Amino acid sequence: MNRLKLYARLVRMDKPIGILLLLWPTLIALWLASDGKPDWKLVLIFSLGTVLMRSAGCAINDYADRDFDKHVKRTAERPLTSGRIAPREALAVAAVLAFLAFALILPLNALTKELSVAAVLIAASYPYFKRFFAIPQAYLGIAFGFGIPMAFAAVQNQVPPAAWLLLLANIFWAVAYDTEYAMVDRDDDLKIGIKTSAITFGQFDVLAVMFCYAVTFALVFLVGWQYGLRLWFIAGLLVAAACAAYHYTLIRERDRAGCFTAFLHNNWLGAAIFAGVALDYLFR
Repeated sequence: MNRLKLYARLVRMDKPIGILLLLWPTLIALWLASDGKPDWKLVLIFSLGTVLMRSAGCAINDYADRDFDKHVKRTAERPLTSGRIAPREALAVAAVLAFLAFALILPLNALTKELSVAAVLIAASYPYFKRFFAIPQAYLGIAFGFGIPMAFAAVQNQVPPAAWLLLLANIFWAVAYDTEYAMVDRDDDLKIGIKTSAITFGQFDVLAVMFCYAVTFALVFLVGWQYGLRLWFIAGLLVAAACAAYHYTLIRERDRAGCFTAFLHNNWLGAAIFAGVALDYLFR
């Protein structure tokens, strides 16, 4: 039982924010792809798949960062970093979870399966981008948003241009919220040589976050308008914009606690956009 608790901590089951940040874009894509009437089997498959793939990604991330995390106060006591589980165990956990996620999509079409392979490769390679890529959060946005093209593929057996626009919006959103997250660890990351957007943006970090939010909303608006979404959708975007404005008040002084609170609050920003999409279809 103690081992299971360590594995649960390894995959961050005690911190569901990552699951939610993957789930909202995926659900938005399912609703758009199905004209607001998604097959509930697909909703279940993609929801469970989101949990499994995020969990596998956490295990891979901790394996890749095991020699770095020990130098960061917030991550030093993670099960792998602290030595309570072995590196091979983390890899085994990730492999099992990825296999289960793939098993979920076996009933779906070939295009969805092909995209799932790309999703796994992106998720597995993300931790290593922090070694050399100045804004790894952009790559994280691809990893966290790949449920978008997969959702369209599962429903329509194709990936239309709107899906790629939504993925682009998710990249900007991920840069925004993960920069807030990176602002918490900036001092530690500078010491150990990890590259993050918070370091790259420097004194313009707050401006960059707000710019990324603005681009996110603009792209989501373009896609929603293209799909005929109007009143409720716009209301959801306005609530999301209010969330972003609140985040500004939390991060403008670059206080660690405020930046972390802003990061966590992105769950409500994503929920507001999804609610706007779902309600617009519901009340047509």
